[in-house]
Amino acid sequence: MRDMRWDRLPALGVGLLLACGGDGGGGTGPCTPGPATQLVKTSGNPPAWYFNNPLPSALNVTARDANNCAVPGVVVNWAVASGGGAVNPTQSTTGTSGVAATADSLGSTSPQTVTATFSGLATPVTFTATASAAPTAVGVSVANNSFSPATAIVQVGGTVTWTWNSGTTSHNVTYSSGPGTLPANSPTQAGGTTFSTTFTTVGTYAYHCTIHLGMEGTVKVLH
Repeated sequence: MRDMRWDRLPALGVGLLLACGGDGGGGTGPCTPGPATQLVKTSGNPPAWYFNNPLPSALNVTARDANNCAVPGVVVNWAVASGGGAVNPTQSTTGTSGVAATADSLGSTSPQTVTATFSGLATPVTFTATASAAPTAVGVSVANNSFSPATAIVQVGGTVTWTWNSGTTSHNVTYSSGPGTLPANSPTQAGGTTFSTTFTTVGTYAYHCTIHLGMEGTVKVLH
């Protein structure tokens, strides 16, 4: 007992406080949540996307109490405030980590704003999503063992054109999956040649080169 240093006790107390969540619940320690007093954006505003299409990822908020502890069981109400589109569901409940989510479909104007709130919250959280028309013509470079971009996004009725930039090395575009009847495949070719597909059905198409393992690409056809 004589070896105990009294000047070390304050540091020990801080360590115990942090281990018990005494950092306000925003750290790594556990905490016991009280009533929710705030909502925060879990993942921020969504990246720019395209008119009249659902966002690739859901909108997320976290309910927290006055000490920043995540609060489960909070009913969050979602609504489109401007810009058109829709959210689904319009009401969701926070889970064990305090997070609630909704899927957001953009409308035909930009920006779109979506609010999230719960009963008693003074100021709703607002998400802002910007949008533009999906491109109608997209180019993909066929290089040695890769398609660039690996994922092409095009508006329905639009055209994707592949250009072979692989010298004398031959490749092909062979569709492996997609909605409905798959488009025609390209010939196996090289040396600056091109191949185009016009897409008339919304959905995701996967394709690959049958000669080179792992050489794969995707076309996402949007409204």
